[in-house]
Amino acid sequence: MSGREVVDLRQVDGTQGALVGGKGAQLGALMRIDGVRVPAGFCVTTDAFRRVLAAVPSLDDQLDQLARQGLDDREGIRTLSAAVRRTVEGVAVPDDLAASITRAVAMLGAGSACAVRSSATAEDLPTASFAGQQDSYLNVVGPAAIIEHVSRCWASLFTERAVIYRRRNGIDHRTVRMAVVVQRMVLPRAAGVLFTADPVTGNRTVATVDAGFGLGEALVSGLVNPDVFRVRHGEIVGRTIAVKRRAVQARPDGGTREAAVEPRRQGQPALTDPEVLRLVELGRRIEAHFGRPQDIEWCLDEDGFQIVQSRPITTLFPVPESGDRENHVYLSVGHQQMMTDAMKPLGISVWQLTAMAPMHPAGGRLFVDAIRALAAPASRAGFLEMVGRGDPLFRDALQTVLDRGDFVPSLPDPGPAGPPAGGPPAPIETDPAIVAGLIERSRASLAALERDIRTRTGPALFDFLLAAFEEHKRVLRDPANLPVIMAGMEATWWLNDKLGEWLGEKNAADTLTLSAPGNVTSEMGLALLDVADVIRPHPEVVAFLRGVQDETFLDDLPKLPGGAEAREAIETYLDRYGMRCVGEIDITRPRWRERPTTLVPVILDNVRNFAPGAAAQRFEQGRQRALSKEQEVLSRLRALPDGQPKADEAKRMINRVRTFIGYREYPKYNIVSRYFVYKQAMLAEAERLVRAGVLAEREDIFYLTFPELHEVVRTHRADERLIRRRKDEFRSYQALTPPRVLTSDGEAVNGAYRRDDVPAGALVGLPVSAGTVEGRARVILDLAGADLAAGDILVTAFTDPSWSPLFVAIAGLVTEVGGLMTHGAVIAREYGLPAVVGVEQATRLIRDGQRIRVHGTDGYVEILP
Repeated sequence: MSGREVVDLRQVDGTQGALVGGKGAQLGALMRIDGVRVPAGFCVTTDAFRRVLAAVPSLDDQLDQLARQGLDDREGIRTLSAAVRRTVEGVAVPDDLAASITRAVAMLGAGSACAVRSSATAEDLPTASFAGQQDSYLNVVGPAAIIEHVSRCWASLFTERAVIYRRRNGIDHRTVRMAVVVQRMVLPRAAGVLFTADPVTGNRTVATVDAGFGLGEALVSGLVNPDVFRVRHGEIVGRTIAVKRRAVQARPDGGTREAAVEPRRQGQPALTDPEVLRLVELGRRIEAHFGRPQDIEWCLDEDGFQIVQSRPITTLFPVPESGDRENHVYLSVGHQQMMTDAMKPLGISVWQLTAMAPMHPAGGRLFVDAIRALAAPASRAGFLEMVGRGDPLFRDALQTVLDRGDFVPSLPDPGPAGPPAGGPPAPIETDPAIVAGLIERSRASLAALERDIRTRTGPALFDFLLAAFEEHKRVLRDPANLPVIMAGMEATWWLNDKLGEWLGEKNAADTLTLSAPGNVTSEMGLALLDVADVIRPHPEVVAFLRGVQDETFLDDLPKLPGGAEAREAIETYLDRYGMRCVGEIDITRPRWRERPTTLVPVILDNVRNFAPGAAAQRFEQGRQRALSKEQEVLSRLRALPDGQPKADEAKRMINRVRTFIGYREYPKYNIVSRYFVYKQAMLAEAERLVRAGVLAEREDIFYLTFPELHEVVRTHRADERLIRRRKDEFRSYQALTPPRVLTSDGEAVNGAYRRDDVPAGALVGLPVSAGTVEGRARVILDLAGADLAAGDILVTAFTDPSWSPLFVAIAGLVTEVGGLMTHGAVIAREYGLPAVVGVEQATRLIRDGQRIRVHGTDGYVEILP
């Protein structure tokens, strides 16, 4: 027997998770905090678990079966996990281990009742709490009963819920070990949970205390509602005192029982105000020790508070590091870029280095700090107006923060000599040559990048890339770039506002901008229809594509009749658009050129759903609708009193919007074109590092920042532990949902529409493309899984430009994220698709295959019976 199979908790510290599990390590660390009382106890370590299970050869086969079981097959998982538990519980505890446990129990005091609690090696981690996934037992009396319950804790590693939780968090069953914590039982007069940050809003300055009489099991099991206290800056700012009719108490002979609370005590608080404040102060001390907000289980007996568990609150969205103690208001970049997924470290780093404003990372996402724009009244009004035009949820969230009155500082407006904060760009003439010049300059810069990067390797490559990033920003700072973008947006707003005021027209610009020239993203969707035209006449190519799984399929196409033409069409498409992909602002995401199979389902849908020549026909139909709408609007305006000047101004704005609105998509196209060049160069360098034995695989570079990768290339030394840690962090970030607005206190604010003009039960969103359509909802979260029929309505989380090829095949659009001028909205208007964006939880509330009605003019979605 190893001497490490049973250890006193006083000998444990926070670094020994592999030996004592997450809970054991946390308890050992708690014992070392001054002023924190933890019940005495010991740990039956993972060494004991490993030795006992090694004596069961059949367990390997059972774990293999469990690993192969599909996550959706709950019945299969339930059956297999129950079999594994029976196997583990049936193993006899070796005599020497049983003797060690018996001696340790005696050290706690003759006849002591104990709590026997599971402590898995994947439990209470900073990235996954695993709360409640394994079993614990209270008031266990006597060595024999304690040993029996140790076996039960071992078996609880394979409860159905624990197995599913590990699978969802990407944790291999074989890598997890189970330790068991045994502690002297506390018989409290009150118990509960303390969150050192508000678990609902995320506010780090607000602690929440849940309290009840007796053992905490009454709260955990839902037997009673707790008293709830909210504490901020040492003051109780909210309280709810529940009527607590029942409590859980320890039985004299072991185990627990429910008991009635005396009527006179049922409405009394479980804690006094001084006790609440003392508990929160204790929690702040624990939080400071661990360096992050904690979920703390506590008991109160005659001697004061005892802490029986502390784990990180893993559901909180992390707060960007500011390096100061000032207040900050962060806006989600992902909501503006239509990509709210977590980004890998290299993706975040490159976006920061090429962005036009400071970007603050947190939780695998990026944020911009709006505190200065909000602080001065003059800039605040313009900023809120601009934000509200694009996404009213952003504006409402910001207004919520402002209405508090004490968070955003008040700064004086700049004097007359000062530049206007966030002022509009200088106006420009309505001249298509301005757009052509911008595009030409972008193309020239990209061509120079592609030419000059070819000979760069090693540290010289990274020096070159740093210079390329500056050129990248120089192109975006072209004096005509922002004025052109703003001219198109402002003309859109003018037309919607004025035609609404003069003619009662809602969102007239949606029709007036159909088939606007020069929109590279809408052209991308239509170009894939042309690819389908080449493939459609060749049934053998179509049949081959239906079975494609390998990314090298293009090499096999020329072997088929018509395959050479099909390959050329796809290659030509990839030459122009192969740098795109879902989530393309993250340079680490696989591009269509790297993973062309992503496009195959969309091509096949186009082959099936469209006739030859559909691209040109759709574009011309849109152009004619826009022209007809223009003539109708101008005619109605001329019929108004003083209508000719109104018609003249509207005509000028229609010309302006059609000249400039298409360019709105080009800067993003240029950015991702450059990103693909950067990425290919860095991956080539990664391959050299793999051949040199510096990295295990080339994609490891995705988990390093750009400066870190530069250093690895320079020194030929990589920190494998850092890469592993970053992979774990990224996996945890994927489970988080970023808020639209996040304060430096950690409060997540998402905003609300505050509308009362929609039917009961309808899902409210932002109207971004006019019209009403009814059809089958297709809830699609992955472009590669698209399977659309004519008339389908796409429901998804977000649509960045890479989703545009799907837009030609759908009848309407619903997204969870978006604004009036985000990519999905622009392309929906371009194609004339009724669209509602910013519909919270649309992919959960709308089931795939349901019939829905999208009200793109009024901004809501009805789920039909």
